[in-house]
Amino acid sequence: MSRIVAVGLDGSNESLAAAEWGAREAAMYGIPLRVVHAGEQPPHDYVPFAGHPVPPPGADPSARLLTETKARLTHRHSGVRVSAEQIAGRAVPVLVAVAREAELLVLGSRGLGIVAGVLLGSVASAVVARAERPVVLVRDDEERGQGRRTEVFGGSADTTPYRDVVVGLDLRAPDDRVLEFAFDAASRRATGLRVVHGGEPAADTRQGPADVLRPWRDKYPGVEVTEEAVVGDAGAHLVDASRDASLVVVGRRGQEGSIIGPHIGPVARTVLRHAVAPVAVVPHD
Repeated sequence: MSRIVAVGLDGSNESLAAAEWGAREAAMYGIPLRVVHAGEQPPHDYVPFAGHPVPPPGADPSARLLTETKARLTHRHSGVRVSAEQIAGRAVPVLVAVAREAELLVLGSRGLGIVAGVLLGSVASAVVARAERPVVLVRDDEERGQGRRTEVFGGSADTTPYRDVVVGLDLRAPDDRVLEFAFDAASRRATGLRVVHGGEPAADTRQGPADVLRPWRDKYPGVEVTEEAVVGDAGAHLVDASRDASLVVVGRRGQEGSIIGPHIGPVARTVLRHAVAPVAVVPHD
């Protein structure tokens, strides 16, 4: 695995917002950004960026999209090394392979569409269900995507504090990868972590939230943790929490031993449908 942030680009407004989010994340990690356009179809509803020269007639729209996106990101995020490439092949397997070689993969998300069958887009949902690394879904909302409290502090988005990171914790099967991703994200943003938990602890451990969180509090002493016990639909509670979050983190169980194949669980699916903040889906056993 390389130390990079990867972005899947298709020319939609959502994927361009994902590229911006990915560039900020790469800057936060201090690692390169890899922008990829998968497949050989023309990019989705792509309009050239203002200020960039119009390519000659017949120019490859995918190449144009990648060139202009790379130039824009390099200009706006001068400290990030940006690469851009087109990879032939079907989008889902290409992006799953790209994710395998990255710290995380960032994709655009349309959330809940008018027709339930086009939820998230077939590519994004299929990649989330199959990827071995965390996948972040970003909406087309620049201010919300930055995750900062501009409505409270005013001024430039670059100088205002981040909103809290929110993580869903299943006490029946807590997983270190989900918690580490969430604590690390909060630490890098110098913000708090809101832990939304439900369910009873597993009978063989009886670990409560304090027990589960203790080693992570010790590892990240600078992260202020707020616990919130919820009853009922955990997904709905996480969606509600997303309204004041810079990032929502949820887990997704791996496919080993599954009889139904790659899929997204009900809590993660609810959050992906309705959350207004970017959502990170972290695969785990």
